[in-house]
Amino acid sequence: MSPNRFYPLSVYFQRCFGQRIRKIPLDAGSSCPNRDGTLSRSGCTFCNQMGSGTGLARTGMSLSRQYLAGRQRFVGRAENTRFLGYIQSFSNTHGPAARLRELLREFDGLPDLAGLAIGTRPDCLDEEKLKILQTAPFEEIWLDLGLQSAHDRTLELIHRGHDAACFATWVNKAAERGIKVCAHVITGLPGENLADFEQTIAFVNSLPVAGIKIHNLYVCLDTALEHAWRSGTLELLSREESLAWLVRAITLLRPEIVIQRMNSDPGTDELVAPKWALEKAGFINAVKQNLLEADSWQGKALGLPLPAWFNLQGRQHS
Repeated sequence: MSPNRFYPLSVYFQRCFGQRIRKIPLDAGSSCPNRDGTLSRSGCTFCNQMGSGTGLARTGMSLSRQYLAGRQRFVGRAENTRFLGYIQSFSNTHGPAARLRELLREFDGLPDLAGLAIGTRPDCLDEEKLKILQTAPFEEIWLDLGLQSAHDRTLELIHRGHDAACFATWVNKAAERGIKVCAHVITGLPGENLADFEQTIAFVNSLPVAGIKIHNLYVCLDTALEHAWRSGTLELLSREESLAWLVRAITLLRPEIVIQRMNSDPGTDELVAPKWALEKAGFINAVKQNLLEADSWQGKALGLPLPAWFNLQGRQHS
């Protein structure tokens, strides 16, 4: 494995906790203002029917049972490992603050739990919810906040239902309370070119964002994007274009921002296009090789040197 030329989640966990941390995806049965009628019922144009989650809440399985089942898969396989629960599906701070408080209580006393990551939207936050998160008894809390693009015209086109200023407001408020934010962005959104995506990365850089997930746009079954793609009105980036956009973004990104994900992770039963989106390991290896061959790294385009700790060997890349 070549040395890291970016800041992966595995290295962050090692530096922060001194041990390996694995994420366990969890489903709280949450809704979304873009699906329950608060804003609309159609959802974002790219979002699948399960909100990119496991769907386990529909089976009646509690969050604590989901966590314990996820933990059990690793018991005996890896020593000195702890876990981060990732409440993933839909918008998990949507609804009253009391619901969020009850969700967090389900994690009381669970073994080997290092903290939580909570997927949500910036327009589903308020001061009371941030206070609940700030005072929760976990070593670490992350908010996974969907931005997707810094351009309001794009956000309107993909039916996000909020603007970039809303994202900036709640990133700043979360950071003031010591809550880490992981921004979600997408390459190749409809109507955007590389310069537009570079501006999105610059927008993320300008905010107190601690992590980022960069997804390549893909088409899921039963989404608005599927209809656009089948009608020929949506053009997706090729694998080579997506790779070039991602590598460029890495070189423009502040080196202290943890890259938690570098490509999308669609299910085989939901993916319509592009088929190369299923080649996760190969795509990540191509990113590493591209950075190595170009003698480039995270932050180089900002005129910053390669941080010495980037050369730590990461065993797990998300």
